[in-house]
Amino acid sequence: MTKISSSSLFCSCDTVFGKQSVNRPPTPEEDVADDFERDELTIRESINIKFVESGEKENLMELVRDRLVECGWKDEMKIACREHVKKKGRKDVTVDELIRVITPKGRASVPDSVKAELLNRIQNFIVSTAL
Repeated sequence: MTKISSSSLFCSCDTVFGKQSVNRPPTPEEDVADDFERDELTIRESINIKFVESGEKENLMELVRDRLVECGWKDEMKIACREHVKKKGRKDVTVDELIRVITPKGRASVPDSVKAELLNRIQNFIVSTAL
């Protein structure tokens, strides 16, 4: 008895019946979703350009750096990095691995007050530039 794999069966069906997929016009929901994604990217790009051109992006980056130092977050991350290197051995740790291991902890430990201040500044900037 010959065993037929499902992949060879599909290939045979494709050969007999022609194309595997049928070209059909997109449904209205797909058109709306595509348009929304394009518009969203355009808005996002526009906001990013305004942030960069105005210098506000750099100001916000500096604000976040300062707040993370003030609250001790930067020191916590240094300690976490040192502990990981000590545990694994200095020669057995790459920068990429260190980033991969520490990033989730770092993101989770950013104080809510820093996130809220950043969000508030971003919202105020967007409103003030009438985007």
